[in-house]
Amino acid sequence: MSVSREGFGFMPDGTEVYKYVIENMNGCSAHVLTLGATLQSVYAEDAAGELRDVVLGFDTVEDYLTKSNYQGATVGPYCNRIGGASVDINGKHYELTANEKGVTNLHAAGEFSYRVWRATVVDADAVEFDYVSPDGEGGFPGETKAKALFRLDAQNRLHIVYSAVSDRDTYLNMTNHAYFNLNGFGSGDILGHELCLNADAFTPVDALSIPLGGSRDVTGTPFDFRTPQAIGARIDCADEQLEMTGGYDHNFCIAGWDGTLRQCASAKGDLSGIKMNVYTTLPGVQFYAGNFLHGAEGKHGVPMTKRTGFCLETQYYPDTPHRPEFPSCLFSAGEAYSAETVFEFSK
Repeated sequence: MSVSREGFGFMPDGTEVYKYVIENMNGCSAHVLTLGATLQSVYAEDAAGELRDVVLGFDTVEDYLTKSNYQGATVGPYCNRIGGASVDINGKHYELTANEKGVTNLHAAGEFSYRVWRATVVDADAVEFDYVSPDGEGGFPGETKAKALFRLDAQNRLHIVYSAVSDRDTYLNMTNHAYFNLNGFGSGDILGHELCLNADAFTPVDALSIPLGGSRDVTGTPFDFRTPQAIGARIDCADEQLEMTGGYDHNFCIAGWDGTLRQCASAKGDLSGIKMNVYTTLPGVQFYAGNFLHGAEGKHGVPMTKRTGFCLETQYYPDTPHRPEFPSCLFSAGEAYSAETVFEFSK
């Protein structure tokens, strides 16, 4: 096991960005940037014993700042969408940055994702990144101290442990926005990947991708991934939910959620044989099929076009502040937020 550091470039204000590489004895490695605590690459072994980079990303700081659709970024203090770009806490109204279509707060307007985090090597297999969000940033109340620890173990499991605490009551909901292509970056679309989701229900959305409230049974719908299905098999079905979002971009409700670490998903690359199991302590996972990737040139100049990567963003449900029926992610001042997600790679 080893951790190494190298320079990755500079922010416009001159702050240096570093890349930390965590590598295990199998040759599997995770590359994480201090910019956005971003997962830039993961190298996993395919069925033939060759290492493939299975994460979409960029080669330069400038590209992450100007072209990114949150590729690999840590997202917070609230991931996904908040309808109306506002929240009410203890009878007080807070206006948030409306960075999507002028009406929705998406991924907290990118605050965590485009800041430089401090990194500390905490073990031979782990690096912890921390960032302090000022009170009122993006409209969210409270100074929030956040951490994201990345650990790669000998079993090719990438653990991401999130923690945060604020000095005011606030909503906290962190995730990692990695786009995966288990056939390898630059290998084409992900429609032939097999996907399985441990979810009996999903949260349907309106035209702005805000949950309508409650959940919907997946039985008999294109959203039933309880047994492995090719991502592309039903993605273009004549289904109102798929048509509104251009394909899959929905929160799935993890079956039997109780706050413990449990498997929520598995996927397999049809060309590489690389398998990925996903575990989380959180109640939901956003399956996004890369419907709006727009062809930006990524690593090695390879364009990231529509559906060349998919996301499994573990999370509290979208728009939770306005949905009392959803699991709450309102944390009191001084109350610790903590969550873990594990990506396990095999062949």
